[in-house]
Amino acid sequence: MLDILRGWFDKHFSDPQAVLLAVFILLGGLLILMWGGVLAPVLASIIIAYMLEGIVRKLTAVGCPRLVAVMGTFAGFLGFVVLLLFGLVPLVSRQIAQLVREFPQMFNQLQQLILTIPEKYPMFPQDQINEMLASLNEQLVNLGQSLVGATLGSVVDVFTILVYMVVVPLLVFFLMKDKDEIMRWCQRFAPTDRGLSYRVWKDVDVKMGNYIRGKMLEILIVGVATYIPFALLGLNYAATLSLFVGLSVIIPYVGAVAVTIPVALIAFFQWGFTGEFMWVMIAYLVVQGLDGNVLVPILFSEVVNMHPAAIIIAVLFFGGLWGIWGVFFAIPLATLVQAVLNSWPSIQKPDTG
Repeated sequence: MLDILRGWFDKHFSDPQAVLLAVFILLGGLLILMWGGVLAPVLASIIIAYMLEGIVRKLTAVGCPRLVAVMGTFAGFLGFVVLLLFGLVPLVSRQIAQLVREFPQMFNQLQQLILTIPEKYPMFPQDQINEMLASLNEQLVNLGQSLVGATLGSVVDVFTILVYMVVVPLLVFFLMKDKDEIMRWCQRFAPTDRGLSYRVWKDVDVKMGNYIRGKMLEILIVGVATYIPFALLGLNYAATLSLFVGLSVIIPYVGAVAVTIPVALIAFFQWGFTGEFMWVMIAYLVVQGLDGNVLVPILFSEVVNMHPAAIIIAVLFFGGLWGIWGVFFAIPLATLVQAVLNSWPSIQKPDTG
């Protein structure tokens, strides 16, 4: 057994560069696991600066001075944040508050609909229907208690958001402005011979950068494309539902299925099984179809080449580790793992047998 383990170790870790890469990955993972909460503003700033760097590169490629490109990109970023804070967030907040007020009425409609099931479908006994309603009521009470607990902790959340609103933009600006100086300072502490780490980083940089920037653009396009028909058709809570639909593209396959339920329920409670309900669902399915068959191939062509099962496993694994952030970065992190595995065979010892 020891000989087998020693042979496996010699095969995969005999090259010092492989050991260096493994140490980098291990230290990075431990840093995030142990101090991720404390370093959250720094990590968020690095991610935002990384996404905006693509725009800066495109501007500098056409002859724009880097400082001017950074200032213009940062101004656009601040404008987008202001639009979200003073445009979308208040609208969504009002719609969520309205939804909370109308939820008891919707729940009563759902109960009445469930109570008619035994009449239409006798195979469902009345006692089973009553048990199901009792279970729904219990879940509703638990949900209400959870909302109250979340409300009590909202003061701390508001303070945290205010800190983020000041600290994160400042960090983003200086990370973009002084990128070259920061990179040179970091390289002082890195080993001179880092060929394997550099190859892996270049592969990940291209795929991860394009994926994250493409995903943010996809969220924006899908959200706007969903809001337009929802608003024109007069669907209640159009902005909130469109936001959920846009964010659902973060989780491939699963997100689209999950967000269909609230869209269908809101449309049903508003109109029932009528023509308006059908038009809303048709418009929603058209947007989903265009996203999956047109937008995704354009934005992510050859960026991430992974099997759907691998994507779902990555979402479950990294989402379990880091919550919503793990879900968002599941595919970029899986890309990192894929790049490491693809580069690893190049440093294996040749088989002399």
